[in-house]
Amino acid sequence: MTRTQKWVLALTSAASLMVALDQLVVATALSTIRDDLHASIATLEWTVNAYSLSFAVLLITGAALGDRLGRRRMFAVGLLVFTLASVACALAPNTGLLIAARTIQGAGSALVMPLAVSLLTNAFPPARRGAALGIFMALTGLAVVGGPLVGGAITEGIAWQWIFWINVPIGAILIPLVLIRTTESRGPRARPDLPGLALVSAGMFGIVWGLVRGNTVGWGSGEVMTMLIAGAAATVAFVAWEARAREPMLPISLFANRTFSAANVAIFMLTAALFSAVFFLAQYLQITLGYSPLGAGLRFLPWTLTLFVIAPAAGRLSDRIGDRSLLAAGLALQGIGLGWVALTIADGRSYPAAIAALMIAGCGTSMALPAGQNAAMNAVSPSEVGKASGVFNTARQLGGVFGVAILAAVFAANGSYASPEAFRDGVGPALGVAAGLSALGAIAGTLVRRRAAEAPMAQAPSPVTVSAVVD
Repeated sequence: MTRTQKWVLALTSAASLMVALDQLVVATALSTIRDDLHASIATLEWTVNAYSLSFAVLLITGAALGDRLGRRRMFAVGLLVFTLASVACALAPNTGLLIAARTIQGAGSALVMPLAVSLLTNAFPPARRGAALGIFMALTGLAVVGGPLVGGAITEGIAWQWIFWINVPIGAILIPLVLIRTTESRGPRARPDLPGLALVSAGMFGIVWGLVRGNTVGWGSGEVMTMLIAGAAATVAFVAWEARAREPMLPISLFANRTFSAANVAIFMLTAALFSAVFFLAQYLQITLGYSPLGAGLRFLPWTLTLFVIAPAAGRLSDRIGDRSLLAAGLALQGIGLGWVALTIADGRSYPAAIAALMIAGCGTSMALPAGQNAAMNAVSPSEVGKASGVFNTARQLGGVFGVAILAAVFAANGSYASPEAFRDGVGPALGVAAGLSALGAIAGTLVRRRAAEAPMAQAPSPVTVSAVVD
């Protein structure tokens, strides 16, 4: 591994860790935020989903801007936006301003995440990309390990506002290092696809808004139906436009590739199950089992610590045997583990009964994440890496929003926040649905072609233009 490759891996992993951390760090602080800011359940859900909403809506746009204006440059801009928004979150005196700041955070993340993958993919040849992505996913996976734990420790030891202040020094260090230590790269020189940008943003916004608001105002309400229909119509219009545009921001031909499409569906289902399970388990450990925020975070460790061991090994193994087996088996294990946890909750058993199940789910997640990303990125040509990264990360974020929305509906139909017992009655069935989503992802994983290394990217030389370290 060259010195430049080491810097790219370290900086993209650190930035992705910071961004991913803010999706999960709030989980164990939700109860405290609710009490401190007098938030309703619907408002509390928005502190999580506002971030995911802007993140998902702007991901493809962020990837397109990186291809056009420079991936390194826009990566640094994303870090700056994210850091400043973190300051606004920490200073927010009410839930309205907190939600607004979380929305801006998501916009910064929409630049950071897809461009981190693009920079990393561009820096490593296909033969070594799986190992690099395995390390990247393991380091980024610290967010899964540290999110609930850090959130609980800071909330209990200092104040919930400090879960956002910790981003400020990290961002201040990363931004200059990114500009100095990494090389610039761009996608193909093309005119901005402004109609495509407008249509995909409108489509994602309408669909995600409808999913988030469905449990609050009713799935059959005029607001939800209007937004879902409008989002679907804009998405269809986007596909139609991209199919005939001279220089499309998203070549529709990407989805004709079975491996690329299957990997995106699998990751959508993986994150739908993962993020929604974390959302409810963090509250279950506190509301029903009576643990403190820190105690709840510590009890996630059997699930999340597996990322340190399994993800790097899975990344190296994917370079040898391909991604299909790891992706399908990993999602199956995640489903088995979550299903087992759901049964222990339904039976009213204590936390120790779920430890083995959490470890199984964690091993499965750790196998599937690097395999899914490697499969998707190796399935496209070098000139399409930036756009493919935007699609892949959009699928991840939409999966999280979809999962929280679906599990919240199942929870509301079976339980409530009225008492610890009522909360338990809702969480058990909800996690059962998470297990089912994982099973659907495993089925999609079997559609990935057996030898991902034979994808077009592995055969074609990279035409990406790389400039000097400092422009």
